[in-house]
Amino acid sequence: MTEDYAGTSKDPMLWNGRVYFATDRDGTMNIWSMTTDGKDLKQETFHKGFDISSPSLSDGKIVYHEGADIYRYDIATKKDGIVPIQLSSDFDQEITQWVKKPMEYLTAVHVSPDGDRVVLTARGQVFVAPVSDGRLVEVTRKSGVRYRNARFMPDGKTLELQSDESGEVEFWRYPANGVGKGEQLTNEGKGFRNQGIPSPDGKYLAYTDRDDRLLIFNIDTKKLTVVAKSEWGGFDDLRWSPDGKWLAYTSSAQNTYTQIMVYSITRDSSYTMTDDRVNSYSPTWSPDGKWLCFLSDRTFRSTVGSPWGPYQPEPFFDKTTDIYAIALTKGERFPFLPPDELYDAAKTENETKEEGKKGKSESKQVDVAIDFSGIKGRTYEVQVPAGTYSNLSMNDKVLFTTERPNEIGAKAKLEAIEIKNKDVSVKTLVDGVSGYELSANGKKLMIRKGEGIYVVNASAAPPSELEKDAVNLKNWTFSFNPKEEWRQMFVDAWRLERDYFYDPNFQGVNYEATLKRFLPLVDRVMDRDELNDLISQIVGELSALHTFVVGGDIRRPTYDISIGSLGALLSRDDKAGGYKIEHIYQSDPNYLSVVSPLAKPGLNIETGDVITMINGVPTLSVPSPNKLLENQVGQQVLLGLKSGKTGKEFQAVVTPISQNEFANLRYGEWEYTRRLIVDKEGNDSIGYVHLRAMSSGNITEWVKQFYPVFDREGLIIDMRNNRGGNIDSWILEKLLRKAWMYWKPRAGKPIWNMQYAFRGHIVVLCNQFTASDGEAFTEGFKRLDLGKVIGMRTWGGEIWLSFDNRLLDEGIASAAELGVYGPGGHWLIEGHGVDPDIVVDNTPHITFDGHDAQLQEAIKYLKMQIKEHPVPVPPPPKYPVKAFDYGEH
Repeated sequence: MTEDYAGTSKDPMLWNGRVYFATDRDGTMNIWSMTTDGKDLKQETFHKGFDISSPSLSDGKIVYHEGADIYRYDIATKKDGIVPIQLSSDFDQEITQWVKKPMEYLTAVHVSPDGDRVVLTARGQVFVAPVSDGRLVEVTRKSGVRYRNARFMPDGKTLELQSDESGEVEFWRYPANGVGKGEQLTNEGKGFRNQGIPSPDGKYLAYTDRDDRLLIFNIDTKKLTVVAKSEWGGFDDLRWSPDGKWLAYTSSAQNTYTQIMVYSITRDSSYTMTDDRVNSYSPTWSPDGKWLCFLSDRTFRSTVGSPWGPYQPEPFFDKTTDIYAIALTKGERFPFLPPDELYDAAKTENETKEEGKKGKSESKQVDVAIDFSGIKGRTYEVQVPAGTYSNLSMNDKVLFTTERPNEIGAKAKLEAIEIKNKDVSVKTLVDGVSGYELSANGKKLMIRKGEGIYVVNASAAPPSELEKDAVNLKNWTFSFNPKEEWRQMFVDAWRLERDYFYDPNFQGVNYEATLKRFLPLVDRVMDRDELNDLISQIVGELSALHTFVVGGDIRRPTYDISIGSLGALLSRDDKAGGYKIEHIYQSDPNYLSVVSPLAKPGLNIETGDVITMINGVPTLSVPSPNKLLENQVGQQVLLGLKSGKTGKEFQAVVTPISQNEFANLRYGEWEYTRRLIVDKEGNDSIGYVHLRAMSSGNITEWVKQFYPVFDREGLIIDMRNNRGGNIDSWILEKLLRKAWMYWKPRAGKPIWNMQYAFRGHIVVLCNQFTASDGEAFTEGFKRLDLGKVIGMRTWGGEIWLSFDNRLLDEGIASAAELGVYGPGGHWLIEGHGVDPDIVVDNTPHITFDGHDAQLQEAIKYLKMQIKEHPVPVPPPPKYPVKAFDYGEH
């Protein structure tokens, strides 16, 4: 009915022979109407600037939401006006709130230079906590301002942090004792900045921004230097040398490998320290300024020895990371080298000289010098086993690093390597850490583990009693003003969209004007849900999908009652004395992780049986059996039943599943029955694979469903309702594998290489709910000419996103960050979707009757292709004859 319009048409409502619906045909979402044959189009409402949403029709009147108001439109009189709603309430969500568990909102924690305090950033506010006894300092107190990533300056008396008090995110300096005002350091204006690492002498601040620039700010002169700009992914691992004259950092090369670079303050130049043929990262300077240690992936031993075997296993490289050190000048002896006769003699001579100088020497100030001539040839490897190391740091006696095993659910370990020239080994200091930091003086380690923060001595010895080293945060709590926070979060969400959005010109939208238009509505927000609604409206002005507004301090009930499910469709039957089992949901018998509680082996419960009692309570005594299954998820429940065939009463003990498991079971039945239909109607010559989404868990779906049918003549890949993810390239790679040769064993059928290559005909099913990476796969399938696509045009969201830009209460308004275009220079999919080769709709009536027109079309198409273009395995040639005729003797 609305095929003539490429924009949005939704929320159809029928009244007196006309269809009323919401559409943006005049640039703003309004109510329009048409006849039931799609003709006589009329505009009914005429709002400008704010879209209408959630229209609902009753008795000739349509109510809808526009801006911050609810409107009522009278179809007969054409009158449209605000519904005057007044609520009598104490509006408790607007009054001052207290954060009882600040660790849930912790976004940054750093240790002081001498390790006696930690600075915490939580819910956009900053606090300094003593390691032992002392006062918990509330550094910032403005709940309408968001403070980010506070760190100690080298003097230990001041903090450096980011604040949006000026209207933009700038660097500020605050007194660490909470006494006195903050001082704005930078004044760059627009653009999000992060990191902010002060130099050891406190003169400079190094940071990066959203334009992938590395910058250094001179705090005294206010001079800003752009050190480098990246075209391949930005900069990371910013580390100052001990004298503050050099900055080490990592930069992505064009081949995506990370290289370690150093920048000289005095020379205003950057130098490359590692090759782009290996990934190198996490640089750290030795305290004496003679060495630059780092991590690099250079050990490659696959745990999978061969790509042959079930599921075509691919090589997996575990424990690839080694620890290295570069001598910054010539003539330095690597401290991990074992002694030898020349070293021992030189060492004895030096010790004699030093003995004569005792009492005369003073602490020498470090002055880092780097001789770049032949520097890559002065790289040494620390002789410890390769691992999965990250976050390297060091003091004069120990290297510290974290290691997280490549195992599902594995937790990281904080490990130490003592700097010595024999018996070098990796020792675990603390298990299950989520992070750590070495103090600037190298004497203390701050460790995050679970909900605790601990500060211990920085040595190679594990802490004897970690709990005794915990920072006391038991009484940490603080208040905030919700109204002030809501305003800050609204502007912050707008600002983050502005700074993260893929198009600097916002697809032609005047985004500055948009903020001015929406900002007055913030004062009318009454709770966090309404704030999300308003944020949704303003980010929607960018006309891009992949802008999800979710989370935050949404009000939830103080109690949580879970409702168990029996995994069946029940209907009340008073005559039969209970609830009749109309249908028990099926599941794949090969995988028993989610099975209907009534279908467990040995129960003998069947469709038509009647549930008369649950735990001794008659089911007809309650409005729904759900009442008797409250908080029974995972608990044994006694059912009283009556056989639908014999009328005989019996009992059974079952274990109800959760509502989420029930939804998964219902979805699984739809998926399983599609497969059964394909197997039956395709005479086992067509395979069926359905992917619900494109995340890591859906790799399992592919393995379970594709490999059992890889040798069939046809294949249906069902991407309908696919919610997206990021594994499209992995699946397309599997489908691109081609059989190019065959092995013929002495006995048995030929097998081919590439193994598990699908040789037959393939179709992809898609519909209006195929989204994101499901669309990327579908578009790739078409462009790589792998087969036909059948169904309906997809969702149309293909600007990729991340969830990095979180608000202070952990809510998020995701930004569409990475535009997608094809080799022809056109943006792909976004705003339109993927068009199928064969259009087939599953209309509501057909679907309600249990038919699947799209699936039937796919089966029909593949059967025709198999018949007209068969792809049999070519027969082997005749065996060669290699006998030599010697003639008769």
